[in-house]
Amino acid sequence: MNPDSPQLITYVDRLGGTVTGIRDLLATRLSDAFGGVHLLPYFTPFDGADAGFDPVDHASIDPRLGTWDDVRALSETHTVMSDLIVNHVSADSAAFADVRRRGDASPFAPMFLTLDSVFPDGVTEADLTRIYRPRPGLPFTAIVLGDRLRLVWTTFTSEQIDIDLRTDAAWEYLTAVIDALVAGGTSMLRLDAVGYTGKEAGTSCFMTAATERYTQRILELAHDRGARVLLEIHGHHTQQIAIARTVDYVYDFALPPLVLHALHAHDARPLARWLEIRPANSITVLDTHDGIGIIDVGVSDLAPGEPGLLEPEQIDALVEAIHDASGGTSRQATGAAASNLDLYQVNCTFYDALGRDDRRYALARLLQIMTPGIPQVYYVGLLAGENDMDLLKATGVGRDVNRHHYTPDEIDAALARPVVGLQLDALRLRATHPAFAGTFSHDLRDTRGELRWDAADASVTLGFDLGDASFQLTATDGSATSTWSHARLTGN
Repeated sequence: MNPDSPQLITYVDRLGGTVTGIRDLLATRLSDAFGGVHLLPYFTPFDGADAGFDPVDHASIDPRLGTWDDVRALSETHTVMSDLIVNHVSADSAAFADVRRRGDASPFAPMFLTLDSVFPDGVTEADLTRIYRPRPGLPFTAIVLGDRLRLVWTTFTSEQIDIDLRTDAAWEYLTAVIDALVAGGTSMLRLDAVGYTGKEAGTSCFMTAATERYTQRILELAHDRGARVLLEIHGHHTQQIAIARTVDYVYDFALPPLVLHALHAHDARPLARWLEIRPANSITVLDTHDGIGIIDVGVSDLAPGEPGLLEPEQIDALVEAIHDASGGTSRQATGAAASNLDLYQVNCTFYDALGRDDRRYALARLLQIMTPGIPQVYYVGLLAGENDMDLLKATGVGRDVNRHHYTPDEIDAALARPVVGLQLDALRLRATHPAFAGTFSHDLRDTRGELRWDAADASVTLGFDLGDASFQLTATDGSATSTWSHARLTGN
């Protein structure tokens, strides 16, 4: 496979059931499509308050999903990416439970952030309103530590307690987690929520100078152990460009809304501009376990006046287009309509965001696969999944519309669909065709465009028209040429 071959993003329990089940899927029905897999949190427990992003024990695998031997076996055939949850630990973790019992007498007390630990000289209204947070309200929860009621820093939920990376205790904890992940077969670490780690008085407490120092320290720890690092940051596109110079990989979170804008507004110009300036060391996505990011193409929240890749009115139109295309289901899952909400994301499957239109959906995936970087494909997106309104109703968590639990029969039915088969064949092409080791070029004008890869006598070309979502993909290797188009979706 090519070194930048595609990767699957999946929850273990919601697709294969166990780590061994994921390994079997990758070896059989998904064979040759993926060179790697991002296993979303499989730690103990994987089904906590935030779908595994609040593990009580970050260094152990939940026995319901498998063992470290199972992860190591998977790593023999596929690159394994795991989440390093940098910003917080579970409120039920042993360390925080000890602090709750003993307060400042606990040896773990310095590890956890309170209001006073960041603002020892007191806090003003200006200090508090300056704090950047992805959700409404202030990032504090009143919790009794020992015999004192304290304001504990909780960026995301009251079940996730922020740690203080200024302390040795925090670094001992993170180093132990990194050691466990790497020993277990992980060779790529995704730094979850790292942008919120640098809390400093007088700043927004997001992407501060301290954040950069902490990231570099984690990078050194990972590299010393032979692992690479992916930074997970939602923010202005210039932030991603700057951050990309300092780490192994960043997400191309601007690509999904730009592709959606192109297909809904029949306008490729913003996408063309992004292709000119985007960082080369990107992980490309259309969908992930979170919502569809909007902030990534908007004006800067941290530097007002810095324009985005889309104009405000284009973003408004895009959000409304997604809600309309999904029949209003995404509106029910987004914003104040759902708990655990994110201010900068629309909760919707990518398939529903395009109105379950197979042609537009297939073209969107081809645009991703043809864009330079490592393509990651989310399991629901791979199977062209629809919004799971039953799960949303059961949990009240907006992002759960895009976190369906697939049964074996549902997987079989999805794999029989032409739109899923086309995606898999395109992924196999991306993983193996020699042209993708060569040079990328693009020509996008209004509704029509072409993306192309060339290497010696090999080439892959995608030509398309956004107006009717027609496309043709042509792959040449020496004297062998294969061509397929949107007609394949209907058997014509």
